Amino acid sequence: MKLHQHIFRAFGKTSIIYFCLLLNACERGAHTWANPVSSSGRNQPPVLVDDGPHQGWQDGSFPPYQNFANYCQNPREQNTLDMIGTVFDENNWLRSMSHFSYLWYDEITDVDPTSIDTALEYFSLMRTFQLTRAGNLKDRFHFSMNTEDWDRLSSFGVSVGYGMTLKIISSRPPRKVIVAYTEPNTPATTNKARLKRGAEILAIDSVDVINTTNVEEVSILNSGLSPKILGESHEFLIKDLGALEPRKIVLQAMEITSTPVQNVGVIETHSGSVGYILFNDHISTSEQQLIDAINLFNQRQISDLVLDLRYNGGGFLDIANELAYMIAGNYSSGQIFDQLQFNEKHPVFNPLTGDRLMPTMFRSTAKGFSAIANSPLPSLNLPRLFVITGTDTCSASEAIINGLRGIDFEVIQVGDNTCGKPYGFYPMDNCGTTYFTIQFRSANAKGFGDYSDGFSPRSDLLVDTGDTLPGCRIGDDLTSALGDRGEARLAAALWYREYGTCPGVPLDQGAIKMGGGNDGYVLKPQWLGSMTALP
Repeated sequence: MKLHQHIFRAFGKTSIIYFCLLLNACERGAHTWANPVSSSGRNQPPVLVDDGPHQGWQDGSFPPYQNFANYCQNPREQNTLDMIGTVFDENNWLRSMSHFSYLWYDEITDVDPTSIDTALEYFSLMRTFQLTRAGNLKDRFHFSMNTEDWDRLSSFGVSVGYGMTLKIISSRPPRKVIVAYTEPNTPATTNKARLKRGAEILAIDSVDVINTTNVEEVSILNSGLSPKILGESHEFLIKDLGALEPRKIVLQAMEITSTPVQNVGVIETHSGSVGYILFNDHISTSEQQLIDAINLFNQRQISDLVLDLRYNGGGFLDIANELAYMIAGNYSSGQIFDQLQFNEKHPVFNPLTGDRLMPTMFRSTAKGFSAIANSPLPSLNLPRLFVITGTDTCSASEAIINGLRGIDFEVIQVGDNTCGKPYGFYPMDNCGTTYFTIQFRSANAKGFGDYSDGFSPRSDLLVDTGDTLPGCRIGDDLTSALGDRGEARLAAALWYREYGTCPGVPLDQGAIKMGGGNDGYVLKPQWLGSMTALP
């Protein structure tokens, strides 16, 4: 079992996610749940059948999870600690680990480890099924992934795919699947494919994306949307933004290296220069890319920054900390960025590292993900931050907002409510699977971490559900390029910067929407919707 970095995000097997999205058969971000789904679509607590006691299991008795570590039903062969064991050893490890470290351990129904035949199914039961004040599942972030896939994605941003991130505007017929953005130098951006933001996917391998309800056809769509094998090809019928007729392209899956920081630029206005960053993932490679962007902004002497986090579901918490410092600079020096709070069994020491629990200060030096460890970070010393958000803004991204607000640094929010994930975890490896189970809450310098229903722009007076910030509720404008000053959310941020109101309506006169009424959600690996911590 390895301890990795702290993380803020969420993903299961992509094929399962796509199946859920296309058929609208389960919650967003869902996985292979063993428990039943109600008519409302919400996951329900497991229904247990008492079929008698099982040898070696005692309800309410939890041996140390280390006793069961690395005893595997199918041990890996090389360079691992795996030993021959059973699925029940793996289930026992999950049971004891969850009781020890899960934030809401006392809300887990204790399930006999020998009653469930797979570790993934057993893991799906090791969580709370209670709801937030707004009626959302408290834990929407429980997932696992293959350890090798996790290592490639978290360390290098590498995954199998085409290099396009899709946005689901509607998951029910008539469905609408749109390209949100692309990665440079990938199959999606070749001269033949030329995919750009706003293109709609109409069919995959001759199967109608918009209208099909046939399960076999949906399986074909899943295979095309989430390729598993390098080199596999699928035909897409695409309608480009503004095009009169669709066109066909063939995309071949390859290893995709994510570019988490994109469209870095400076917008000149009559009242000063404004920096813009599209920041999509808190992964290792983003550290140096963010430093480079801040250095550019210092050279250009910007007076304000628009940080676009609309598609950033999270990642490494230390990177969120570093970016917050680089924005606020001297204002944040020597101040608390966040405080990790574990379950009540661990009030003094971190249960995963053994370290005494201490507040984490704003980092003025690099952690060393992709920059030189302990090298000084540049800073902008700005007085405020404009942040573009959406329903996919989660976890580590929300930690930037919360951390800055904890030191009374002004944050203006433009876009939609964030997802509401003040929780994180240490990835836990066992037998080739990495498990992500909520282990801590992140609170700012004021002790605030209760934003499980997200942050909400204050102009949305009618439907605010989260903790409110000054700003404007603006829909995602898929008709404009990200970073284009005419794109609805960026335009609104620039307008607010100039006039202190939302475009065309004072802040106290309700909400406006631009670019459509349904914000939808993007499809990404699940850990990228998480807050991940480093030991």
